Amino acid sequence: MEKSSTNTKKPNVNSHKPMTATAAFAKRYRLSVESGDLLWLDGHWYVTHSGLIRLARRNHCAGIHVEPVAQFSDPATSRWAFRATVYRSRTCRGFVGYGDADPTNVSFLVHGAEMRVAETRAVNRALRKAYGIGICSLEEIGSVAEPSQASPESKKLPPQPTNGNGSRTVRDRLCQTIRQHQLDAALVKSYATDFCGVKTLRDATREQVENFVTHLADWAEKDRNSLLCQLNSYLGQKEGAA
Repeated sequence: MEKSSTNTKKPNVNSHKPMTATAAFAKRYRLSVESGDLLWLDGHWYVTHSGLIRLARRNHCAGIHVEPVAQFSDPATSRWAFRATVYRSRTCRGFVGYGDADPTNVSFLVHGAEMRVAETRAVNRALRKAYGIGICSLEEIGSVAEPSQASPESKKLPPQPTNGNGSRTVRDRLCQTIRQHQLDAALVKSYATDFCGVKTLRDATREQVENFVTHLADWAEKDRNSLLCQLNSYLGQKEGAA
């Protein structure tokens, strides 16, 4: 059963929560938490777009056709609707799913990309129908975090060490952001190497790392829920050397 996106509680992501009833179909469809196919968010399991695509590939999906639905789309207001049809085999008549997106139901970080979000949502719904996935996909839920609202812990943090010039070092600021917003340090590290376009953080320049720390802190403050989704896409990836 799909879960509503109107939940306003602070999201809680934990990939190590017990699977309970979800374990059976996870095993049946070979969906893996470590590979990022499934995500535990706010007390519920969600399947991801990458997990659904891998599921379709394993089952030799014959094709996916996607088209915009003009009567429900309005480019002037960034409102888009798509219809996706998944063909499990060459003789399959198709499983249809619809997806919509507009500035009111997507994270502010992807404003301007509503068309792509709507397309992904349509594909996800069609894939879930085609393969009998009864839980909602992560990309179908909207952002529930309040923008520009710092977490209560941020006001309780003690002053951070400074360098000789009276300003916090890059490492200090990164550690503070991780503590303040309760982020997974290993996932942040994986994201940092990807953001900087390097194999290990040792290869990144100081400017690249500073840009990443600024980006991370800003994203965590404005939309922690969306940031957690991004970080959890790195679950299962091999951690690079520091």
